Amino acid sequence: MSQSPPISKLILSDAEWRARLTPEQYRIAREHGTERACTGPGWDEKRKGVYRCVCCQTDLFESRTKFESGTGWPSFFQPIAPGLIDEHEDLSLGMRRIEVLCAVCDAHLGHVFPDGPRPTGLRYCINATVLDFIPDED
Repeated sequence: MSQSPPISKLILSDAEWRARLTPEQYRIAREHGTERACTGPGWDEKRKGVYRCVCCQTDLFESRTKFESGTGWPSFFQPIAPGLIDEHEDLSLGMRRIEVLCAVCDAHLGHVFPDGPRPTGLRYCINATVLDFIPDED
């Protein structure tokens, strides 16, 4: 079985992140914030394409793995490849959740829950504000 090559980390200073991102992108990605449901850009996008991390432009999710969860946030049942997403226990807000981060730049993306569809049974509930959607060229 072959292994994926190691991820090269993108490390920037706080000032560099602030210069690169909008205030809302910074609040969510760098300060572990959350957008209100149904408010992120393209949260209900239906076209085919790829979703990239807004901070480092790493391809994270494909539209074929997106599904309508009824939550108001983009939901996916798996990332493009293993190792692109880091997971950490999040005990904030008085509950136990699993936070998901971009493995390249450590941007907070959202959380993963065990209530998604087959084949994985997972629901990656991601803030639309920290994703750039790149539509397929037809």
